[in-house]
Amino acid sequence: MNILYEEDGSFKVGNVMTDNTTSLQIEGVSGKRSKVKAANVMLRFTQPALGEFIAQAETIAADIEVEFLWECCPADEFGFEQIANEYFGHVPSSLEAAAALMRLHSAPIYFHKKGKGRYRAAPSEVLKAALAGAEKKRQQLALQTRYTEQLSRFELPVEFTAHLAYLLYKPDRNTIEVKALEAACAATHLSAAHLLHRCGAILSTHDYHLQRFLFEHFPKGTDFPPVALNAWEELPQAAVSAFSIDDATTTEIDDAFSVEKLANGNWRIGVHIAAPSLGMPRDSEGDKIAAQRLSTVYMPGQKITMLPDSVVQAFTLSADRVCPALSMYNEVDGETLAILNHESRVECIHIAANLRHDTLEPLFNEETLAAGKLDYPYASELTLLWNLVQKLEAGRGKPADNSTQLDYNFHIANDHVGITQRRRGSPIDKVVSELMILVNSEWGKHLAEHGFVGIYRTQQNGKVKMSTVAAPHQGLGVAQYMWSSSPLRRYVDMVNQRQIIAMLRDEEPAYPKNDPALYTTMRDFDTMYGIYNEFQRSMERYWCLRWLQQEKIEQVDAVILRENLVKVDGIPLIFRASSLPELPANTRVQLAIDEIDLLNLEVQTRFVAKLEEAIC
Repeated sequence: MNILYEEDGSFKVGNVMTDNTTSLQIEGVSGKRSKVKAANVMLRFTQPALGEFIAQAETIAADIEVEFLWECCPADEFGFEQIANEYFGHVPSSLEAAAALMRLHSAPIYFHKKGKGRYRAAPSEVLKAALAGAEKKRQQLALQTRYTEQLSRFELPVEFTAHLAYLLYKPDRNTIEVKALEAACAATHLSAAHLLHRCGAILSTHDYHLQRFLFEHFPKGTDFPPVALNAWEELPQAAVSAFSIDDATTTEIDDAFSVEKLANGNWRIGVHIAAPSLGMPRDSEGDKIAAQRLSTVYMPGQKITMLPDSVVQAFTLSADRVCPALSMYNEVDGETLAILNHESRVECIHIAANLRHDTLEPLFNEETLAAGKLDYPYASELTLLWNLVQKLEAGRGKPADNSTQLDYNFHIANDHVGITQRRRGSPIDKVVSELMILVNSEWGKHLAEHGFVGIYRTQQNGKVKMSTVAAPHQGLGVAQYMWSSSPLRRYVDMVNQRQIIAMLRDEEPAYPKNDPALYTTMRDFDTMYGIYNEFQRSMERYWCLRWLQQEKIEQVDAVILRENLVKVDGIPLIFRASSLPELPANTRVQLAIDEIDLLNLEVQTRFVAKLEEAIC
């Protein structure tokens, strides 16, 4: 005696060796013996032979019309032998009964399983909906197959055009587009970005990185809503004029300086900071915009400003204008250049000139200072400031020579990149940085002394963090330090400026102690400032790689920073050179460039030779 039984959702046959009523010992077609529960036995048969039964039953089942079989079904639950009798019009043979069972089992849309060998015909409305769903699924599968085939041939399906941003930056694996893309990636051994690039979907590798950043952090775009500035009271006019020192591309001019000889022989050095907080008090329209962006985003060749251009133009310290400013005047001894006292005011200041690095640096540098050349505008003022800031730097306990550190400037024009070096710690840099450290430290001190809370940057035991409590910044060598000198570019500076102005005017602080808004600002700013800086570094890396391609560089000299991490000479490009032999840090090496990947921002190199040791 043979049996047809169900196991793990499929049908099998076996020869009965022992029948124990509730279970049977059987021998399968392969000769393997096993135990089968009696409840899983669908039918018993003697003919045809065991090895032919399944194949013959499947042949008969293939000829059974599912729709007709469904029409033959009663309204209530039924067994497979019952419907076989209805369908074939006679008591079914073992093969016919098995064929009916297989057909019922293979069409779950038409027949809902209710138990072992028992089914119920799907109601017509349910069947109609299920068939429509199955047809839709079939069409989607066909569409997905077409997408995969097109992508594998490096053809972009026209339907993908509207979904490219989500496919690249936020793929939904439940969509047929992403399923097709993943299948094509597996077939071509390419990443999604590289495959879509091959398909022509990424027209610009630069825009690929920029749009990814914008997609995540500026989903509504970078345009500003209309904003109206709040009116502020008339301010007194300063008796002096000021000049600024900035990069040639700077439009958000936050700071300027003035120099005045006093009747007692001393000097009064003014540091003047743009005052946008006057027109954007807390919770105003402008404040809400700035609080969302938190900082200007910088990248080579362009930037995304924190404030609308109309606001920037209202407060930037442009030449030939009278601008509102928060000023700190420092009386300096005429002989020793010791700072005798500080006085801060909210006022209007005339900006006489905007000095730019590219034109000023050839005139104002260590060589011209040593030679005593004073044949350029503001030469005497700059020389005085240079002498002053050297004393300020020494007073902080900092070394006077930073000449080994370099900054890099990127110049992008018509998709062409130029990279130039600027030695950090030049007279221009030092004049600006030291005077900013001065005002940020002193205003932070004054706030704390008056019981006003602010947002400080502290450094203790090498760890830099933001805090609402004045604490030392060991790296700068000051007792406290806050960001308040770039309110057009950083929201924290604008928040601190509101506190400083309220302190000077003897008003209630804009942010009282333990104000939740202050902690939220500090947290959000710290997070976004890190994200913006990381994006700037990645775009600088992109343009470094573009520069290597543009200049057709085949070999580079580099210095080992640690292990296989190297920095290329002349440009700020750091990467891991996997082919390096074991060499100590500071060893200079020559590397051949094999491949540059502008999508992954990677460069593959081969070790060529060891050069002379780098000078530490």
